[in-house]
Amino acid sequence: MRIDENNFIENLKKKHPKALNYIVDTYGGLVNTIITNALKSIGDRGLIEECIDDVFIAVWENGYKFIGTRDNFKSWIAGISKYKAIDYFRKNSKRINTEIIDENISDKKDLEEEFINSLESKRLLKLIMTYEEPDKSIFIRKFLLGETSIEISKAIGMTISNINTRIFRGRQKIKKDFYGEKEVL
Repeated sequence: MRIDENNFIENLKKKHPKALNYIVDTYGGLVNTIITNALKSIGDRGLIEECIDDVFIAVWENGYKFIGTRDNFKSWIAGISKYKAIDYFRKNSKRINTEIIDENISDKKDLEEEFINSLESKRLLKLIMTYEEPDKSIFIRKFLLGETSIEISKAIGMTISNINTRIFRGRQKIKKDFYGEKEVL
């Protein structure tokens, strides 16, 4: 039996192995791009490969749940990739060591980086790790890894405006929590 764009969904639901091969060949680049962009800051290619594998395992195990046409399938697999990458980032962001943090802080010279540069890295990381998502991921990416708002927006799927608003409020929250200052409006 030949698997193609007209029958791969039906065959995936029937657990036909060639359907998964077709999906990997057709959508592997998309999945790889999404996962790599989301996890590149962790710097572990093995972790990225593991996450990509988990996406295709999830597709295989949950293919029977997919409802829609082949046009909807691309969005479905992209969504699975995005959320798997977020899960992996959350689980592995604790592995960020202070050497990487110190290096990234000293490389930047804009206002956020100057503010963060004056703080103790370990204490700051502990404080940020107590925050709720998505703020935790935004703060780690912005203040500790030095990513731009555009990069963060692409990685976590929020608008740049929303990211910038959370960063503005986050800086005030960090000042308040770190120094015990009252929130400045």
